[in-house]
Amino acid sequence: AYEICACLVGSEMCIRDRSTGNQTGGKLDAFTCASGTGGTYAGVALFLKQKRESIRCVLADPPGSVLAQRFGVNGSGKLERTGDGSITEGIGQGRITANLEGAPIDDAITIPDEESIGMLFDLFASEGIFLGASSALNVAAAVRVANELPPNSTVVTVACDGAYRYQSRLFSRAWLESKGMLDAVREEHRSLLI
Repeated sequence: AYEICACLVGSEMCIRDRSTGNQTGGKLDAFTCASGTGGTYAGVALFLKQKRESIRCVLADPPGSVLAQRFGVNGSGKLERTGDGSITEGIGQGRITANLEGAPIDDAITIPDEESIGMLFDLFASEGIFLGASSALNVAAAVRVANELPPNSTVVTVACDGAYRYQSRLFSRAWLESKGMLDAVREEHRSLLI
């Protein structure tokens, strides 16, 4: 099980006012998020490692990106794609960006689109949080990282997009079927589809 924090903040605010530490009572065991240009991941990870080196920083990666293979503990160490592509937009890379060079990456994991879509509908149905696929990928990664840590560990991520921009696709039965993603939506959540 996981608990969703009530307040979601952008990485810039997190760095300036240290609100992540305030929201978690100073307890933070891990940080994870996906990378587009790498700026958010690198900036937050560098800041957190400066505060406490033991904070685990895990890069989340969509299918079709090369970063999990390059940086993941179980990766090949090479820039090799995992999968053909992703439904997510703005994240995943075919190269290491200048922003990401030298960023602390303790591990990198690939989150399949099915897991992101499942999380998107779970969050909306159970928490009322209307997130986009990239944010859902980040939350799915946070849950996976939390499951690898001891009980009561605190993992934070970034909610970087809302579903309102993508709702005509993400909540479309026909679109999900065309992408082979309908089965990722639990039966009890399919009433949310149009």
